[in-house]
Amino acid sequence: MTIRAKHLLGIENLAPDEITTILDLADQYVDLNRRQVKHSDALAGLTQINMFFENSTRTQASFEIAGKRLGADVMNMAMQASSIKKGETLIDTALTLNAMHPDILVVRHPHSGAVNLLASKVNCAVLNAGDGKHEHPTQALLDALTIRRKKGRLHRLSVAICGDIAHSRVARSNILLLGKMENRVRLVGPPTLMPSEVKELGVEVYDDMREGLKDVDVVMMLRLQRERMDGGFIPSEREYYHRYGLDAEKLSYAKDDAIVMHPGPMNRGVEIDGTIADDINRSVIQEQVEMGVAVRMAAMDLLARNLKTGSEDEQAVYA
Repeated sequence: MTIRAKHLLGIENLAPDEITTILDLADQYVDLNRRQVKHSDALAGLTQINMFFENSTRTQASFEIAGKRLGADVMNMAMQASSIKKGETLIDTALTLNAMHPDILVVRHPHSGAVNLLASKVNCAVLNAGDGKHEHPTQALLDALTIRRKKGRLHRLSVAICGDIAHSRVARSNILLLGKMENRVRLVGPPTLMPSEVKELGVEVYDDMREGLKDVDVVMMLRLQRERMDGGFIPSEREYYHRYGLDAEKLSYAKDDAIVMHPGPMNRGVEIDGTIADDINRSVIQEQVEMGVAVRMAAMDLLARNLKTGSEDEQAVYA
């Protein structure tokens, strides 16, 4: 098992076989995580630094647990109180970290492209934990693993991604991944929350929830990204829920065995009804959280294998 890239910066540069490789290994880590002793030595002796320039609870915790279960030395940097606040540039931060010789750098940043810039300045493997409105690759991978385990496949499915598409890196990564795996993707939401380049994404677009959800296999809800909005994108949360919030009546248009997903955190009564979110027969939201740890373990394991291969190649050159 291997992937060809040194970093995991997005879904865009992953080939379908690499996506499958990550998911296959993640399946093995799901089994490990369900055991009483949840430990592997895949990252033993390696140092993992988590740098979150945006607040995050679930993603940072997931990466931290993943690294520790693989045996890495894990350090969380409090970027809100770091030298960045004192005027240090992102490149200076990258160079400082690089001098500490970390092996894996997990980065979340509010600006699109910032993670790619960091990756170009360091010698270690970099994982994108979300950058601006650009990408969130491990979220798309954990969503894919959840779908594959629930549906038995990850191809030729009909998936509706609903809500604030324009501001969502999760939507972009999922559109890319699902498209690579030959799925039919629908985007559902108000025109004000659709990206300007939507016609170039190879998807179907609906501004009516009932039409958009008709006969789909998967319903993926997204929250309103108010922290990224500048202006009035919706009349009110009440009106938004009436038209685009997922409730039992709207869900009835999907297939009877359609699953409901949400990357979290949820705004109950805004984009999803609480009873739907908690429906153990339809909702896979808690499964997504579980799959997140396994996918991040798999991604870091595979990148670490590339690090070891590179080290062995260096030894061979200097031997």
